Amino acid sequence: MRRHRHTTLGAIAVIALSLLLAAAVLGPLLWGAAAARVDMDAALRAAQSGHAFGTDDLGRDVLARVMVATRLSIGLALLATLISVALGALAGGLPAVLGVRAARLVTAAIDLAMTFPGLLLVLVLAVIFGAGATGAVLAVGVAGAPSFARLTRNLAATVAAKDYVAAARLFRVGRGRLLARHILPNIAEPLVVNATIGAGQALLAFAGLSFLGLGVQSPAYDWGRLLNEGLNNIYVNPSAALAPAAAIVFAGITFSLVGEALAQILGVRRSLARPPRPVDSPGSEASEDAPESVVSVADLTVAVPGDGSYITVVDGISLEIGPGERVGLVGESGSGKSLTALAVAGLLGATAHVRAGRLLVAGTDLLAMTGRRRRRSLGSSVSMVFQDPLTSLNPALRIGAQLAEVSRVHHGLPRASALGRAVDRLRSVHIPAPHHRVRQYPHELSGGMRQRVMIAMGLMGEPEVVIADEPTTALDVSVQRRILRLLRELSSGSGAALLLISHDMAAIAGACDRVLVMYCGSVVEDLPVDRLTTSALHPYTRALVAAVPTMATARDLPLATIPGRQPHPRERPAGCAFAARCAHADERCRHERPVLTPQADHHLVACWHPRHPEDEA
Repeated sequence: MRRHRHTTLGAIAVIALSLLLAAAVLGPLLWGAAAARVDMDAALRAAQSGHAFGTDDLGRDVLARVMVATRLSIGLALLATLISVALGALAGGLPAVLGVRAARLVTAAIDLAMTFPGLLLVLVLAVIFGAGATGAVLAVGVAGAPSFARLTRNLAATVAAKDYVAAARLFRVGRGRLLARHILPNIAEPLVVNATIGAGQALLAFAGLSFLGLGVQSPAYDWGRLLNEGLNNIYVNPSAALAPAAAIVFAGITFSLVGEALAQILGVRRSLARPPRPVDSPGSEASEDAPESVVSVADLTVAVPGDGSYITVVDGISLEIGPGERVGLVGESGSGKSLTALAVAGLLGATAHVRAGRLLVAGTDLLAMTGRRRRRSLGSSVSMVFQDPLTSLNPALRIGAQLAEVSRVHHGLPRASALGRAVDRLRSVHIPAPHHRVRQYPHELSGGMRQRVMIAMGLMGEPEVVIADEPTTALDVSVQRRILRLLRELSSGSGAALLLISHDMAAIAGACDRVLVMYCGSVVEDLPVDRLTTSALHPYTRALVAAVPTMATARDLPLATIPGRQPHPRERPAGCAFAARCAHADERCRHERPVLTPQADHHLVACWHPRHPEDEA
């Protein structure tokens, strides 16, 4: 504010707005008597001493009436703008929280409203609502709502994709609360800027209605009505029409200048991308009875839209995780690890096509439950720690408010009790001075502390499953070690199952009991963690282990790498997906796809030629 106040634009905006507000507040007090004084002997006088803009047909001073009309003109324009913003924000934010069909219906209604010319819509609504100030306010307010709705829809679509919104969805925050606390506050700045500019347009529209006789009615008057009266006598006293016209132009320019100044201060970019069109998600197969597992997944397939058709990115995964078990999920980027975790957490968007023979998480059948029932069931039983805690936490809310929200929504705790629980959970993840931290915003914490806050948020309920998606990314090794140790302690102490996703084989080896290796959307090996470095059977698993340097790695030799690249999901071959990069592949590998087959106790591998390390010697 201090920096921009001294710019030319900022200074002009401040001065103009100050003059406009002073006129609105002081106008009726200073010029009220002169505006109401009738003097027939002075009727229709031109500009002269004592009457800067002349008089009207009753001898009343035109300038005094313009100054008095400032309060009503500005007040009605701001009220109409408030209605536009309120309706537009609500309508534009709904597609981000509604289901696919309802979102499409709201979006279609917004697009349909935008096809009507604004002035024509104002006139039609003014006739519907009736002549008068109330009808004009409603007409201008409703007519301005579609433009704010479209802006809000585009902004909300970008915010709805953020991790902190996904975290709120995971904790099953209701749609209204999700919109009011997590989406709209984070798009408020561009809305405020556009509302300020829109106030000038609302002022002009309102003056036009009053000029046509559809706005303010006698004996009240605003600038539009004064303009109408001045034009009736323009050949006798032209200055009588000039004064209200100048006031309208001045106020409109002032609102535009303030909006531009706010845009500079807030750094708002006007170019907004249209959100992707939602695609209906086909139904899933019926679920079957599940074994005694916290997570039980059978034949999970996830497809996403791309290039005009669906692309299968997770292909036939089966997964069982028992209570208290710690399972690692490893693989190269693009192998489908995160999509698998999001499907397990029930967080995939409506555009994803999910099928499974069974998809049970913490006793909830995700294939059979939708909407409110799923939110109520999974709200506090599944916790997810996202990859980047800075984007996973809402930047507009304090740490304590975000943690307390879980207990307030799902456990019905009052604000004070929920905040006390948040302090206790921060203490449990070894954050110092938790009473102080709950009053801070996410940007005030270090990366390691933000990650601990995300873990504490998951512990606000009684999670049966903790899903950690690359929780140590961008953290230094000492902080990584503490985060992994914390996850291991929490799983052991609470009995919650842990699904840890990582590229770091060393992290998986130190934190998990069992490892699932994914390649090109499928699990190629499932083995106990103590066999990872010594008894892995799949060539891809052994290549991943070999690519991790150790203290014994020869420094004079190049680091081990895996030749080639992972095929695109659309280019997945008919046989083994790793065949093109495998030195032991034959014709069978290239044309026949292997399936997971038991090799030893709790060890499965999908390979036609599983090779023990001693076979490589």
